[in-house]
Amino acid sequence: MLKKKLKKTSFGIDFKLFFLEIMSISIFSILKFQFESSTLKVRYCETDQMGFVHHSNYLKYFEAARLEWLDKLGISYKKMEEDGVLLPVIYTEIKYLFPLKFDDTFVVKVGIDKIPLSRLVLNYQIDNHENKKICFGRVHLAFLNSKNHKPMRAPDEFNFVFKKNYEL
Repeated sequence: MLKKKLKKTSFGIDFKLFFLEIMSISIFSILKFQFESSTLKVRYCETDQMGFVHHSNYLKYFEAARLEWLDKLGISYKKMEEDGVLLPVIYTEIKYLFPLKFDDTFVVKVGIDKIPLSRLVLNYQIDNHENKKICFGRVHLAFLNSKNHKPMRAPDEFNFVFKKNYEL
Protein backbone atom coordinates (compact mmCIF):
# COMPACT_ATOMS: atom_id res chain seq x y z
CA MET A 1 0.00 0.00 0.00
CA LEU A 2 2.88 2.37 0.69
CA LYS A 3 4.29 3.87 -2.48
CA LYS A 4 7.92 3.81 -1.35
CA LYS A 5 9.74 0.80 -0.05
CA LEU A 6 10.28 1.09 3.69
CA LYS A 7 13.78 0.62 5.08
CA LYS A 8 13.99 -1.98 7.76
CA THR A 9 15.08 -0.96 11.25
CA SER A 10 15.41 -2.96 14.43
CA PHE A 11 11.63 -2.56 14.72
CA GLY A 12 11.08 -3.74 11.16
CA ILE A 13 10.15 -0.44 9.40
CA ASP A 14 11.51 3.04 8.71
CA PHE A 15 9.38 5.08 11.12
CA LYS A 16 10.22 8.43 9.54
CA LEU A 17 8.97 7.31 6.13
CA PHE A 18 5.97 5.56 7.70
CA PHE A 19 5.07 8.74 9.63
CA LEU A 20 5.30 10.90 6.49
CA GLU A 21 3.08 8.45 4.61
CA ILE A 22 0.48 8.45 7.39
CA MET A 23 0.53 12.27 7.55
CA SER A 24 -0.35 12.45 3.85
CA ILE A 25 -3.62 10.67 4.65
CA SER A 26 -6.02 13.18 6.11
CA ILE A 27 -9.66 13.93 6.69
CA PHE A 28 -9.68 15.49 3.22
CA SER A 29 -9.26 12.10 1.55
CA ILE A 30 -12.72 10.93 2.71
CA LEU A 31 -14.93 13.96 2.06
CA LYS A 32 -18.41 13.53 0.56
CA PHE A 33 -19.69 15.70 -2.27
CA GLN A 34 -23.24 16.08 -3.59
CA PHE A 35 -22.82 18.95 -6.06
CA GLU A 36 -20.41 20.17 -8.73
CA SER A 37 -20.47 23.85 -9.70
CA SER A 38 -20.64 25.18 -13.20
CA THR A 39 -17.23 25.78 -14.76
CA LEU A 40 -15.41 28.82 -13.37
CA LYS A 41 -12.44 30.68 -14.86
CA VAL A 42 -9.57 32.40 -13.04
CA ARG A 43 -9.56 36.15 -13.66
CA TYR A 44 -6.32 38.14 -13.81
CA CYS A 45 -7.31 40.21 -10.76
CA GLU A 46 -7.42 37.01 -8.67
CA THR A 47 -3.72 36.23 -9.20
CA ASP A 48 -0.68 37.38 -7.27
CA GLN A 49 2.75 38.54 -8.47
CA MET A 50 3.81 34.90 -9.01
CA GLY A 51 0.88 34.32 -11.37
CA PHE A 52 -0.91 32.01 -8.91
CA VAL A 53 -4.43 32.53 -7.59
CA HIS A 54 -4.06 34.33 -4.25
CA HIS A 55 -4.96 31.97 -1.40
CA SER A 56 -7.84 34.17 -0.20
CA ASN A 57 -9.72 33.68 -3.46
CA TYR A 58 -10.26 29.97 -2.90
CA LEU A 59 -12.76 30.82 -0.14
CA LYS A 60 -14.60 33.05 -2.62
CA TYR A 61 -14.76 30.13 -5.06
CA PHE A 62 -16.14 27.96 -2.24
CA GLU A 63 -18.80 30.57 -1.50
CA ALA A 64 -19.82 30.89 -5.16
CA ALA A 65 -20.28 27.11 -5.39
CA ARG A 66 -22.20 27.01 -2.08
CA LEU A 67 -24.65 29.67 -3.29
CA GLU A 68 -25.05 27.93 -6.67
CA TRP A 69 -25.79 24.62 -4.89
CA LEU A 70 -28.31 26.13 -2.48
CA ASP A 71 -29.99 27.92 -5.39
CA LYS A 72 -30.22 24.64 -7.32
CA LEU A 73 -31.86 23.04 -4.26
CA GLY A 74 -34.38 25.89 -4.08
CA ILE A 75 -32.91 27.42 -0.93
CA SER A 76 -32.71 31.20 -1.20
CA TYR A 77 -29.91 32.65 0.90
CA LYS A 78 -31.55 36.07 0.59
CA LYS A 79 -34.92 34.75 1.79
CA MET A 80 -33.26 33.01 4.75
CA GLU A 81 -31.72 36.33 5.78
CA GLU A 82 -35.07 38.09 5.32
CA ASP A 83 -36.60 35.40 7.56
CA GLY A 84 -34.07 36.21 10.29
CA VAL A 85 -31.45 33.52 9.73
CA LEU A 86 -27.79 34.44 9.26
CA LEU A 87 -25.00 32.03 8.31
CA PRO A 88 -21.63 33.55 9.21
CA VAL A 89 -18.44 31.59 8.60
CA ILE A 90 -16.95 30.51 11.94
CA TYR A 91 -14.15 28.18 10.79
CA THR A 92 -12.26 27.36 7.60
CA GLU A 93 -9.47 25.04 6.59
CA ILE A 94 -7.89 24.48 3.20
CA LYS A 95 -5.20 22.11 2.02
CA TYR A 96 -3.56 23.47 -1.11
CA LEU A 97 -2.13 20.85 -3.46
CA PHE A 98 -1.45 22.77 -6.69
CA PRO A 99 -2.02 26.39 -7.70
CA LEU A 100 -4.57 27.67 -10.14
CA LYS A 101 -3.25 30.26 -12.62
CA PHE A 102 -4.74 33.02 -14.74
CA ASP A 103 -7.22 31.72 -17.33
CA ASP A 104 -7.45 28.21 -15.78
CA THR A 105 -10.92 26.70 -15.76
CA PHE A 106 -12.12 24.64 -12.81
CA VAL A 107 -15.11 23.30 -10.90
CA VAL A 108 -15.86 23.28 -7.19
CA LYS A 109 -17.40 20.21 -5.58
CA VAL A 110 -19.52 20.81 -2.47
CA GLY A 111 -21.07 18.45 0.03
CA ILE A 112 -22.14 17.77 3.56
CA ASP A 113 -21.69 14.68 5.73
CA LYS A 114 -24.69 15.14 7.99
CA ILE A 115 -27.86 17.15 8.49
CA PRO A 116 -26.98 20.40 10.31
CA LEU A 117 -28.17 21.16 13.82
CA SER A 118 -26.85 24.62 14.67
CA ARG A 119 -23.91 24.63 12.27
CA LEU A 120 -23.52 23.72 8.63
CA VAL A 121 -20.24 21.98 7.81
CA LEU A 122 -19.43 21.99 4.11
CA ASN A 123 -16.77 19.98 2.29
CA TYR A 124 -15.10 21.40 -0.80
CA GLN A 125 -12.77 20.24 -3.54
CA ILE A 126 -11.52 22.24 -6.51
CA ASP A 127 -10.55 20.32 -9.66
CA ASN A 128 -9.04 21.96 -12.73
CA HIS A 129 -10.11 21.27 -16.32
CA GLU A 130 -7.78 18.25 -16.43
CA ASN A 131 -9.54 16.79 -13.35
CA LYS A 132 -6.43 17.46 -11.24
CA LYS A 133 -7.24 18.07 -7.57
CA ILE A 134 -6.18 21.64 -6.73
CA CYS A 135 -7.30 21.91 -3.10
CA PHE A 136 -9.62 20.51 -0.45
CA GLY A 137 -11.38 22.42 2.25
CA ARG A 138 -13.98 22.63 4.95
CA VAL A 139 -16.07 25.60 6.00
CA HIS A 140 -18.25 25.76 9.12
CA LEU A 141 -21.18 28.19 9.17
CA ALA A 142 -23.26 28.90 12.28
CA PHE A 143 -27.00 29.46 12.17
CA LEU A 144 -27.62 32.78 13.95
CA ASN A 145 -30.78 34.67 14.80
CA SER A 146 -30.47 38.02 12.99
CA LYS A 147 -32.20 39.97 15.78
CA ASN A 148 -30.07 38.91 18.75
CA HIS A 149 -27.10 37.24 16.97
CA LYS A 150 -27.47 34.15 19.13
CA PRO A 151 -27.02 30.62 17.80
CA MET A 152 -30.14 28.86 16.65
CA ARG A 153 -31.14 25.53 15.20
CA ALA A 154 -31.13 25.08 11.44
CA PRO A 155 -34.56 25.90 10.01
CA ASP A 156 -36.77 22.84 9.42
CA GLU A 157 -37.32 23.84 5.78
CA PHE A 158 -33.55 23.92 5.26
CA ASN A 159 -33.03 20.43 6.67
CA PHE A 160 -36.09 19.08 4.84
CA VAL A 161 -34.44 19.89 1.49
CA PHE A 162 -31.28 17.99 2.40
CA LYS A 163 -33.19 15.00 3.82
CA LYS A 164 -35.35 14.90 0.68
CA ASN A 165 -32.40 15.00 -1.74
CA TYR A 166 -29.60 13.09 0.00
CA GLU A 167 -29.02 10.09 2.23
CA LEU A 168 -27.34 11.65 5.27
